[in-house]
Amino acid sequence: MSLMPHKRQITLLKTNGFKAYFSTQFLGALNDNFFKNSLTLGIIYTLSTHSQNQNLLLINIAAALFILPFLIFSPIAGQLAQNTEKSTYIQRIKLVEIFIMMMGAVLYVYQQIYGLLFILFLMGTQSAFFGPVKYSILPLMLKPRDLYQANALVEAGTFIAILGGLFLSAFIFNIN
Repeated sequence: MSLMPHKRQITLLKTNGFKAYFSTQFLGALNDNFFKNSLTLGIIYTLSTHSQNQNLLLINIAAALFILPFLIFSPIAGQLAQNTEKSTYIQRIKLVEIFIMMMGAVLYVYQQIYGLLFILFLMGTQSAFFGPVKYSILPLMLKPRDLYQANALVEAGTFIAILGGLFLSAFIFNIN
């Protein structure tokens, strides 16, 4: 058994529909983790004027604010994803993500920590609405024989994006 990508995986990555889906998923995970980790670093080093204990509390609140929307909105998101054309649904969710990140950029420039925590909650909400369609679209796009390879690629890509967001936020923060 080889650790090299399966030939079918390489072919999938060249397929227009899957390539677009994979890129969307990858960039969304990268964005989520870059923003979340940048906010955490900002709380620790620059944005917060609170004590160390209060900063630790803010970091835990930030983590909870990102996860909480998954608990609250996943059932509704599943219903919406089921009743909406998948590509249209994804496009709308990604437009919302762009708008949220534009608001986040403005709040970061003005160092509005509580506003940024709200943006983190909105990012979690956007991700919660993307989740159900993320998992349901592959069987509609691909042949059954390609699902295992596609799922493996998506899973690997997601974790590479998570690590990328972590490292990119640390790198950018270190430059500043």
